[in-house]
Order: sequence, then C-alpha cells, then structure tokens
Amino acid sequence: MEKQKLPNGIAVLILGIASILSCCFYGIGLILAIVALVLAKKDTALYNQNPEGYANYGQIKTGKILAIIGLVINIIYLLFAIWLIATVGFENLQDQDAVRRIMTEKFGG
Repeated sequence: MEKQKLPNGIAVLILGIASILSCCFYGIGLILAIVALVLAKKDTALYNQNPEGYANYGQIKTGKILAIIGLVINIIYLLFAIWLIATVGFENLQDQDAVRRIMTEKFGG
C-alpha cells in the first residue's frame, strides 16, 4: 500500500513559520500559531489511527514545534506591548522623545 500525505502537513509548516515571522504584528502571529496547532492536532489524530499509512508526519511535528515557538514569542511580544502602553500611554507612543523621557524618568538611565 502506498503511503499518503497528511492533508494539512504543508499548511501547518507554513503557518508555524509565518507565526514566528509575524510576531511583531500585534496578534496576527498568535492567530496563525493557534490555527497551526489546531490543524496539527487534527492531523496527529488522523496519523494515530493509521501510522503506517502516512509519510509526512515529520512536517506536522516540525510545524507544531514552530507554532509553539511562535505562540510563545507572540504572547511575550503582546504582553510587552500591553505593558508599554500601560507604562508610557498610547498618545505618548507617537513621540519618540516623550517615550525616551518617560522611560528615563521611571527607570533611570
């Protein structure tokens, strides 16, 4: 019997990579990572039903690892952005001199 490819192997891999690359776009990478993990879960369940029938499970594992890395990076960046807005203020983020002044006042340097 010829081995088939899992239906979402390439998609999971691409979404995992894209979630890392788009980490600075305020949550878009977070969405991509979650979608990649959902697709990986579906394909993992399919693979577990018939492990000998599928050839590209390595793509799913790699994509899942990349999606987890992307998820962590995106969460850290999102928390940093929220902290920065709470500390500096949204209106002050538009002016680099104001950001520098506020950071110097609050944290020294």
